[in-house]
Amino acid sequence: MTCVAEMFQDAMLITAPGGPDVLQRRRIPVPTPADDELLIAVHSAGVNRHDCNQRRRGPTPAHGDVPGLEVAGVVAAAGSKVVGWSEGDRVCALTDGGGYAQYGVAPAAHAFSIPRGLDFIAAAALPEALFTVWHNFFGVAALGPGESVLLHGGTSGVGTIAIQLLTALGHRVFATCGSASKVQMAMRLGAVRAFDYRREDFAEGVLDATQGRGVDVILDMSGGRYSMQNVRAMARRGRLVHLSPGDGAEFRLPLRDLMAKEAKVTGSLLRGLPAEEKTFIALRLREVAWPLVAAGVVRPLIHATIPLGDAALAHTTMEEGDHAGKLVLECSAGEVVLPS
Repeated sequence: MTCVAEMFQDAMLITAPGGPDVLQRRRIPVPTPADDELLIAVHSAGVNRHDCNQRRRGPTPAHGDVPGLEVAGVVAAAGSKVVGWSEGDRVCALTDGGGYAQYGVAPAAHAFSIPRGLDFIAAAALPEALFTVWHNFFGVAALGPGESVLLHGGTSGVGTIAIQLLTALGHRVFATCGSASKVQMAMRLGAVRAFDYRREDFAEGVLDATQGRGVDVILDMSGGRYSMQNVRAMARRGRLVHLSPGDGAEFRLPLRDLMAKEAKVTGSLLRGLPAEEKTFIALRLREVAWPLVAAGVVRPLIHATIPLGDAALAHTTMEEGDHAGKLVLECSAGEVVLPS
């Protein structure tokens, strides 16, 4: 393994709880990979809403002060128990933080070889979305063959990947979006129908499109705001999975409505999953999703690439909510020099 002791790097740190301005560039040590980890010279890092939530809460012992849950770059070093990876290999990976930096570590089991035709920017936009989609639809909601889904935030980073992947796997996908142009974008990605939630009753639209049956699984990133509409849009024995508390709105509806549908309402937090569960998800992604990525059937939609030092701008853009697709930080733009 290449020695990285006493090396330093640029990183963006959460210096206090607060707004985007608390993200500050600092010089910090390059991390040393554990026995089962890769050290990655990071070219690009995906920006996720979780990063904004972490920033608002401030640094914690559990999550540290460098955000970033997905990266793409090249292998700089490998732990003593890692097999199948060599220095210089192109790689993208799910991390447990630390992505907003020139170097990051990730379990080798949660890393993917970047296929030909996919650049670092696109590759960095994939891991978090793919893990999120697989865990929530096929794990938490137990999505079965031929079942239908409704996605809130159809043109978000997760939503754009979900529409493509689930459509490719034979599921009818409905989506909500925040504008007419985003509705058209979701339809181009493969959604059967998409609804402008600011102008349309999406529950009525789903019921009309499914001859009154509703959808089997709903993935909601907006908290409890649409509790009643979600349950209306669900099929009997449907499942509703929440990804975010959103604005803090409580889940409220008449209990009888939930009982009549025999519906299940739950939620999930991907980051807190045990490593072995993430490893199982990675195995399934390699078997099912990664061939679709390699074939160009599933590709991320990139809204903007932003220099690492302007991470605050990326967070501002994320929180304004007008973007479509993924925001990606350029952490080195190819200028990282591998340790010798």
